[in-house]
Amino acid sequence: MMIEGEIPHLQEFPGDLYFRHDRLPAMEWKTHAHPWGQLNYVSHGVMHLEIDGIRFLSPSQYAVWIPPFADHFSFASRDLVYRTVYISLKLSNRLPSKPTTLNVSPVLHAILDDFALRDVRVPETEEDLRMAQVALDQILHIKPHETYLPYAVSDELNSVLKELQLNPGDRRSVEDFADQLHMTSRTLERRCQRELGISFGEWRSRLKFMHAIESLEAGLTVQRIALELGYTTPSAFIVMFKRFTGTTPEQYRLNGLKQR
Repeated sequence: MMIEGEIPHLQEFPGDLYFRHDRLPAMEWKTHAHPWGQLNYVSHGVMHLEIDGIRFLSPSQYAVWIPPFADHFSFASRDLVYRTVYISLKLSNRLPSKPTTLNVSPVLHAILDDFALRDVRVPETEEDLRMAQVALDQILHIKPHETYLPYAVSDELNSVLKELQLNPGDRRSVEDFADQLHMTSRTLERRCQRELGISFGEWRSRLKFMHAIESLEAGLTVQRIALELGYTTPSAFIVMFKRFTGTTPEQYRLNGLKQR
């Protein structure tokens, strides 16, 4: 049985930023919300989150922005090196109003690691206040990175999506799944656009990308990941991965190792 994580009960914190850092075992955090924004970041490991009904993955190099008062729960199936920044309601208004994935810069990563090493939670010295301001500037200018998996509204479409979640490497075509639902492929695509906001193929690509990130964190080879995700060659998998990250799987893994 997974350990239940402690939910923060801060009503307020000094200043506009509060830096939290922990090493955590595999655990889950039940649904909750708080009156501040949160930059949720995992320096090592992978955290799964659901925010206002949208699923996100928070591996190293990517953070997830949780707006104030957004209902969310999360879990991790492996140990985590956890970094997060609580951001006041006033400053949160300068960030996206909806949850999103954000690419963490090396500068922001270095500041979060330094504060964790020295256990700085509320910056007080002149030097730490300057570093906190740099961290805030970095957060405010991070480019959103869409890798989330929305849910469908209908049980019919969700049944197909759940099948794919259980087997991301399923090689059946959109026509095969449409036949399963007794509709045409064009109708299935229209349903996906209406209920998910993205195409069937894009949803599958995002699912594969999320699984690829976890597999890389677990140390699997690129060849094995490509095979498990249904690609006939590693090169086709690499093309998909580069579309989401701008880098190859091996380079992504290497960058993650450098940042630990």
